[in-house]
Amino acid sequence: MANKVAIVADSTSCLTKEFVKQYGITIAPIPISFQGKIYRDWVDITPTEAYELFLKDPESFKTAGASPGIFLEAYRQASKRAKDILCLTLSAKLSGAYDAAQQAMEEARKELPQITIEVVDSKTVTASEGFVALAAARAAEAGKSLAEVVKAAEEMRDKVAFLVLLDTIRHVYRTGRIPKIAAMAGSVLSIKPILTSSGGLVKFAGAVRSRAHGIDKMIKMMRNRVGQSLAHVAVMHAFAPDEAEKLKEKIASEFNCAELWLTELSPVMGYATGTGTLGLAFYKED
Repeated sequence: MANKVAIVADSTSCLTKEFVKQYGITIAPIPISFQGKIYRDWVDITPTEAYELFLKDPESFKTAGASPGIFLEAYRQASKRAKDILCLTLSAKLSGAYDAAQQAMEEARKELPQITIEVVDSKTVTASEGFVALAAARAAEAGKSLAEVVKAAEEMRDKVAFLVLLDTIRHVYRTGRIPKIAAMAGSVLSIKPILTSSGGLVKFAGAVRSRAHGIDKMIKMMRNRVGQSLAHVAVMHAFAPDEAEKLKEKIASEFNCAELWLTELSPVMGYATGTGTLGLAFYKED
C-alpha cells in the first residue's frame, strides 16, 4: 500500500541512501561549488568525493545556497508517490532553504494543483534533522494523515539534539559567525570546539585541546541528556570513517541504543567545520 504522505528533506539531513530508499524520502540537494563547477550534494557527488575536492583547495570550495527550483523538482518527484507532501528543511536561522521551500510550494500550487504541501522548519541541521525526517517518514509509513505526520515531525524536533567535535577551528569563519583572524588563532592553538544546536542556531558547547578529550566530553554531554533511557543515535563524520566506526562501537557499548547508525556529515556544513569532524545526533525514547 502506498503511503498517503511523501516526505521531502534537504541534503543537510545526512540521511543514508538506505533510509532514503527504505522510506521513499525525496532529497532536495543543496548545491556546492568547487572551482566554479556546481555539484548537487549527495546526488552528483558523495560527501567523501566532496571532501577530497575540499582538501585539494579549501578556498574554492563553497556552498551555493538552496533555490526554489531545487525544492520544486523535489515536489515533482514526491508527487508521484503521494498527493500530500511534507517538506522538512534545516533551520531557517541557518539558511534560506526554508524560504526557498516555501516559494517552491507557491509555484507547485500552480503546477501541481492536486497536491497539498506543508513545509516545516526542523529548527536543526545534520542528522538531527535526519531524525525529524525519519519520524515523519515512519508516521507516513504507518498510514498517518498529513496533519499527523506533521505532528510526528514537530514532536521529534523538540526532542532531538546534536553535538559536533571539530578537528580544527580553521574554517569556521566561513559561517560568518567568527572572524577569520580568530579562527586562524584558534587553529594555531589547536582549539577543537564542540558545537550543538539551540533555538535553531548552532552554538558553542565547549572547547578541548585534544580529540580524545573531545570525544569523552561529547559522550558525557550525551549521557547527561539521555541517561540510562533507550537512545536513538546517529554517528556522523567528515572524512573520518575509521574514527567514526570506533565512536559508533563506543556508543553501542556504553548506551542502551534502540537505533544506531553511521552517516557522513553533509559537505554543505563540512566546508565550515573541516574534515576530521565527528558528531552525534540523538534523542531518548519517552
